[in-house]
Formats: sequence, structure tokens, C-alpha cells
Amino acid sequence: MQDKTPSNRTFTEQISLIVIVFVLCFTVTTRVRLQTSPHQTACGANGSTFVSIPYEYRHMSWSIGGHKDVITLANIFKLFNPKLLGLSPVMTFYGNPTTVRETGFNFAVTGHNTLNILNQIGNMIDTFKSYPGLNFREDWKVVTLLIGMNDICDYCKNKKLFSPDSFAHHMTEALDLMMNEIPRTIVNVVQIPPMKPLRKIHKPILGCYLRKVFCSCLLKPEENSPELQELVEINYEFQRRLEKLLQSDRFIKKDFAVVLQPFLENTEPPRLPDGTVDFSFFTADCLHFSVKGHEELAKGLWNNMFQPDGGKDRIRTFLEPMKPICPPPEHPYIYTRPRAASFTATLKRFAFTLMTLFSSLDPFHSP
Repeated sequence: MQDKTPSNRTFTEQISLIVIVFVLCFTVTTRVRLQTSPHQTACGANGSTFVSIPYEYRHMSWSIGGHKDVITLANIFKLFNPKLLGLSPVMTFYGNPTTVRETGFNFAVTGHNTLNILNQIGNMIDTFKSYPGLNFREDWKVVTLLIGMNDICDYCKNKKLFSPDSFAHHMTEALDLMMNEIPRTIVNVVQIPPMKPLRKIHKPILGCYLRKVFCSCLLKPEENSPELQELVEINYEFQRRLEKLLQSDRFIKKDFAVVLQPFLENTEPPRLPDGTVDFSFFTADCLHFSVKGHEELAKGLWNNMFQPDGGKDRIRTFLEPMKPICPPPEHPYIYTRPRAASFTATLKRFAFTLMTLFSSLDPFHSP
């Protein structure tokens, strides 16, 4: 009989233990997110004009999208567990009521700030406890959380409400709630990117002018103005607070871990050989990522998950398409913090001999 103890399971068998993916956040995921934020809702991600901006291409979101032709974190996991739950199946429209049948486990709400995150988590927990086929206590879950950019965009409107102190407070509350209420969970907290470079992404089309409505505190100040410099410092302080919050083992226990994934920490807009911004990575609002950008985010997150603390990639710019890494045989499972020994032992059920991860099944290979 073949030995099926955790250390002798294949990679496919280990990843198959991850049953649920979900996203919390703000606009990136709805524009294109497993549990996600506006970038996770993938607003306008597959559109070419400003008319597409209100459409939330959740099914193409980098962390939780289920579109069969798009590289997403959820689709990578699904290669190893076809029964994976939570993938976003279809597009939604900003402001319209939705159900879990349309969003999957993408609980991100376009435009939300960190102060709204407990509502998203409450909705998520209620859904998990009643969702058919989901074993809330026994199934392993992967959460992706990217939030805080809307706070920075709104900082000048209320410097107390959207301060670094407020951000750290709401993040602590959110992570405490998940740790206390959701068993068997790995939470990817994606580091906030530097936002000043977004000012360089502009062309004379209506959608690009509309972005000043979405992020006025960043885009309206004059270059080198005190207002802009203050916002840049606030952006850095958000990053520092998030890193400090997750440096300890506060959010680590036997069946739960929060991991800071820093691949966006120093990111600049991708540029063409002539030095101009490559607009193929951005939507018609010159603010959110296109499907092309979402695919790079998905691969960046996957790679960070299999890199150790202190050795995780920081992507300077998406000049060349990233290649998903094959986790090394000496550490063939998702990294948490080194001191989390008991949790690491639990995660060894994901361990495997990884030599064939992408050689036997390489979804990213182009003939």
C-alpha cells in the first residue's frame, strides 16, 4: 500500500487539501481578486473605454477569478484541486445587488476603505457557515487581503479617519476577528504599493481624467507640493505599520497564519523600451490593472507564498512576464513565519516531492 502520510503526499495531493479561496478588500479585486479589494473586484479590467469602468470583472480577478483563460491564484490552485470552492464565475456591475452565485467568495466591495473591512469579514463568515458543500471547521482556506489604497486616496478629506493609526487599528481588528472565528486558514496580506508612481500613468482620454475623482488626494496636488509630499510619507507609514503589525507571532496559531506578501512594495509602472508607460497593463481609467496586469499580480502572489520570510521577491516593474516558481524540494509547502513551528508542522500536509510541479503540468507554457 502506498504511504499517504503528509511528508509522502504528492504536491497535487497537498494542494488539494486547500478547498476554499476567498478575497477581502477594495477596488483592485473587483476590477480583477479570492477574497478581495477594488483591485480584487477588477473594475474595468477587460474593457477598453471609460464605459467599462463600472463593470467589475470579478471572474478575471488576480486572486480569485475563475475565468478559464486567465491566470489567477485560484485557477492555479484549481489545477491541483478541481473541487476548489469560491472562484468568482461572472462579471458584476458596480452598485448592483449581487449574490454569492455571482461573486463567488470575492467579498470585496469597490470603493471600500479599511474602516469597512469588518462588514466584509462578517459577510464572509456568515456565507461560509451556510454554504452547501463547505465544511467550515475542517476545510482549509486561503484568504487574500489587499486594502489601504483607498484610505490613502481619501486621506486629505479626513486625516484622522484615514490616518495610519486608524488603518493599523482596523487591520488589527480584522485579523483578530478572522483568527478567532475562521479555523484552518492562511491569510495573504499583500503589502500596499507606492502610489505616487500612479501620477505618471496618464493619457488624454476621458477615463484618465475621471481618475481624479477616484483618487483626488493623490492626483490633484501639484508636483513637489507639501500636500503631495505629505501623502507620500503617509503611504510609507501605511507600509511600515503593516510590516510592524505582522512582524510578531500575534496572528499565528496551530491552524491559522497571517503572512505579509511584499511583492508590490516597490513597484513602478511598467515601461516600453522608449521609456513611456506601457498602458496595456492598465484599464481605461489609468488607475486599475487590466487583465494583463492581473495575471502578473497572480504570479507575483503565488511566488511570494513559496518564498521564505526575508527572501520574498519585490517586483520593481512588470517589464517581462513573470514565471511561476517551482517550490524547492527542501521546503515544498507554503511559508509562514519561521517561529511558527507548530503551524509549520501542520502545513507539512502540503509537502511533496516538487520536481514535477510544472514539468508534468505546466499551464503557463506557450508552444
